[in-house]
Amino acid sequence: MLSTTSHRRTRGVLLPLLFLSLLAACGGDGAARADDAPADGAISRVDDAGRTVRLPRPARRIVSLIPSATETLVALGATDLLVGRTDFDHGPEVDGLPSVGGGMDPSMEALLALRPDLVLGWETRGDASITRRLTELGIPAFMVSIEDTSDVFRSVDNLGRLTGRDAAADSLAAALRLQLAELSASVAGRPRPTVFFLVWNDPPMTAGPETFISQLVEVAGGRNVFADAGSDWPNVSLEAIVRRDPDFLVLPQGEKGGAHDVARLRGEPGWREMRAMREGRTILVPSDLMNRPGPHMGEAARRLRDALHPGAAQP
Repeated sequence: MLSTTSHRRTRGVLLPLLFLSLLAACGGDGAARADDAPADGAISRVDDAGRTVRLPRPARRIVSLIPSATETLVALGATDLLVGRTDFDHGPEVDGLPSVGGGMDPSMEALLALRPDLVLGWETRGDASITRRLTELGIPAFMVSIEDTSDVFRSVDNLGRLTGRDAAADSLAAALRLQLAELSASVAGRPRPTVFFLVWNDPPMTAGPETFISQLVEVAGGRNVFADAGSDWPNVSLEAIVRRDPDFLVLPQGEKGGAHDVARLRGEPGWREMRAMREGRTILVPSDLMNRPGPHMGEAARRLRDALHPGAAQP
C-alpha cells in the first residue's frame, strides 16, 4: 500500500548512483542511533511525525497498521511480537493473526482488545486522530512515512531498535543494499528505456522522481518517463502519457477494481495507441510486491530488471 503523504522531499540523491550513496549514507548507524536509550533497556526514538516515542523496554505486543512494516518485522525474525494486523496483510506468518481492519481506519475496539505495547501507524500529516486516541489511552504509537528508499532503511533501523533486533536490522539493511547495488551494476552502460508506472487508472496516477518506485526503476536500468513530475504521486492525463509514449508500461496486479487489467486497457482509447501496449511491452508485477517499500524491494527491482534487460540477468 502506498503512503498517502504528498509532500515532496529534497534528498540530493543522484541516480543511477543512488545506491552507492546509500551505502555511505546509510551504512553507519552512529547518527541514526544517537537517541538510543541507556543500557537499562529503555528506548527513545523519534518517529516520522517528529514525535519522541519512549518504551520502557523493547516492544513485545505490536499491532502493525502498515503492511510494509509488518513484512519488515517478519524479516527481522520478530513475527512472534505481532499480535494484530490489517486486512491488507497476507502470508503464512500473519494470516492467523486477528485483523483490526484498515490501516487508516482501524477498529479501535479490536485494536485495544489486543493490548498492544506498541502500534505502528501511517504518518499522514493530515489526520492525527489515531495517534491522539492511542496517546490518550497510554499506548505508544510510532508513526511511519516511507516515500523513497532511504526511508526504507531508516524504517528497518527504527523497527530493529524498537524490537531489540538491532543485529537483524543491520543484516537486513546490508543485504538489501547489496541486492540493489548488484542490480544497478548489472545494467551499467546499457541503454535506459523509458518506463511508465501505473499506480491507478481513473484518473491515471504515477510515481514521481523522489519515490521508491522511481528509484527502483532506475536501479533496474530504466528511466521514469515522468521523472520531471513536481510531486510524489502525481495525477497525469492520458494524453500526456500517449504523448511521451513510454517504452514499457508497468502494471501492478492485484488491486481491487481491475484498474490494471491489461486486456481491458488494451481496448481503451489512448492506451491502445501506445507502442508499449500494441507491442506487448507491459510488465506485470504483483501489487503487494511492488507497492510495499520494505524488505522485498530488492526482489521488486530484480523483476523490473529482468523485464527491461533480460540479457543482464545472471545465470
